[in-house]
Amino acid sequence: MSDGPDQAEEVLLRYVERLALVFAQSGIPRMPARVFAYVLAEDAERYTAAELASGLRVSQAAISGAVRYLLQTGMLAKEREPGSRSDHYRIYDEDIWGAIFLKRADALIAYEEVSAEGARVLPPGSPGALRMRQNQEFFAFIRAELPLLLQRWHEHRRTLTAGEPPGG
Repeated sequence: MSDGPDQAEEVLLRYVERLALVFAQSGIPRMPARVFAYVLAEDAERYTAAELASGLRVSQAAISGAVRYLLQTGMLAKEREPGSRSDHYRIYDEDIWGAIFLKRADALIAYEEVSAEGARVLPPGSPGALRMRQNQEFFAFIRAELPLLLQRWHEHRRTLTAGEPPGG
């Protein structure tokens, strides 16, 4: 008997846990971090909740809440195959991080608007009002630069993947 597939699975799961820890340290809840890390690192294109639970060796109930979080934050997409009764989950886009950052652009507008409100309603010249004005300008700047940054990333990404087979 070969221990290759089992060993490969153990290596994958150890790596998934390391990657999930980095995601969790950046603010993603632990189980969504594990699911997202698994979907990024494992080879399949789409997963059912049962496949995610089996792959991560957790309950489907744990997957349910994690997937809900990942869908709400735009980190995963949900599809249903014709004739299937199960939802399938996948990374949102071939350009995972570009798609995630683009989906988060709406949050930048909200941050900018609420910061502008703070700059207006807090006492003029107060430290809080000045910080809110700086916040407003920061988010306006990031929002304006994001399309250019993503365009540069897409150009750079094309040079990285030139000559690679599709999906590679």
